[in-house]
Amino acid sequence: MAKAKKRYVCQACGSVSSRWQGQCGDCAEWNSIVEDVPATVFSQKHDLSSGGRRLEFVPLDKETPLPVRKTTGLAEFDRALGGGLVPGSAVLMGGDPGIGKSTLLLQTAATIARSGADVVYVSGEEAAGQVRLRAARMGVADAPIRLASETSVRDILTTLGSGDPPALLVIDSIQTMHSDTIEGAPGTVSQVRGCALELIRYAKASGCAVVLVGHVTKDGTIAGPRVLEHMVDVVMSFEGERSHQYRILRALKNRFGAVDEIGVFSMASEGLEEVANPSSLFLSGRDQPLAGSAVFPALEGTRPVLVEIQALIVRLQSGATPRRAVVGWDNGRLAMLLAVLESRCGLNFSSAEVYLNIAGGYRLSDPAADLAVAAALVSALADRPLPEKATFFGEVSLAGEIRPVAHTELRLREAKKLGFARGYGPRDARTGTTQIDYRGLTGLMNLVDQVVTSA
Repeated sequence: MAKAKKRYVCQACGSVSSRWQGQCGDCAEWNSIVEDVPATVFSQKHDLSSGGRRLEFVPLDKETPLPVRKTTGLAEFDRALGGGLVPGSAVLMGGDPGIGKSTLLLQTAATIARSGADVVYVSGEEAAGQVRLRAARMGVADAPIRLASETSVRDILTTLGSGDPPALLVIDSIQTMHSDTIEGAPGTVSQVRGCALELIRYAKASGCAVVLVGHVTKDGTIAGPRVLEHMVDVVMSFEGERSHQYRILRALKNRFGAVDEIGVFSMASEGLEEVANPSSLFLSGRDQPLAGSAVFPALEGTRPVLVEIQALIVRLQSGATPRRAVVGWDNGRLAMLLAVLESRCGLNFSSAEVYLNIAGGYRLSDPAADLAVAAALVSALADRPLPEKATFFGEVSLAGEIRPVAHTELRLREAKKLGFARGYGPRDARTGTTQIDYRGLTGLMNLVDQVVTSA
């Protein structure tokens, strides 16, 4: 066998190099590279064509029973998962510290345990007494959950292997797990990868659904090797602002359902509460329309959510440098949209400060929000409200055209459900099935005329 070669792995991004260096060349992090020696290194002369077991191939059209999903008892969680937990699946959940990951999983574990299923909750960050205190505060202390505080993967799998596999295994968190067969401290790339591999292998062999909690870096990505996201079946992100009560559970990867599905929760003193109508969270309850406000029917997976976009224009004296502040939207896209409004519509924003906010702390990435942002900016500049009970959606091009977007009927159906009578967007998005007074706009100048002529 050849001599094992040393390699150096970045703990932030997982990149591998042949020598140590102070700064990672891929992610530019300092002092994040540590030595990592592979457990086994095969020589080039090693023959792998014999000595293994023969595989059994099956045709693609072989009839096999589909796995029966296990409901979590939380409709919003099931929606984000695509209908519930699949037996033998591995789910990775990430989120900022204190956002409510452990609270959500403890509620889910309690609900499944009360239905008669066996649930195991292993915490590597908290003592068992701390978890019991949280359970008592949430009112789920009577749930028959098997609780343990442990970080050794060998001890966990040895204990579970001595009996029937549970229906759900929660590991909080994967960065605290440690395997005695791998060198390195808990949280290193090799430890996270090796521990996750053993837990996923147990899930596939036993049919137990495993949920792994993952830490996140300062930019919001899950800490550890990126290969961890490829190993699991579902990657979920628990998002939200601590200053706001709502939380959004978003599916970033799902082998068993649609991607970008979301579940919406509200943080209360007893835990997380489901929000059946998330549009009500992001729309203000005012009676009269205000200048600088536009409603946008956003789409999260297959779920439409109505969001209020607020704009404020402040005129400055000559010589002052105008400021652009954005909360919940892309700053670069706002600069592009302001340039289109000035170039194509003749509006002047260069001598004014522009403030843009997505109400409720919601974060938008849908390009269909361009027209709603433009409508809010024009309304704030003219100091006149937009047409009442109207929604705006459409992608704005550099030529000032409004381009078509996907799922128009779904957006308009959600708007009609909440009492919105008109929709503004691209012309070819006209539909006769929603019974909404729809007006197509072919350019931003039409929108300017609508606002200026309305009193």
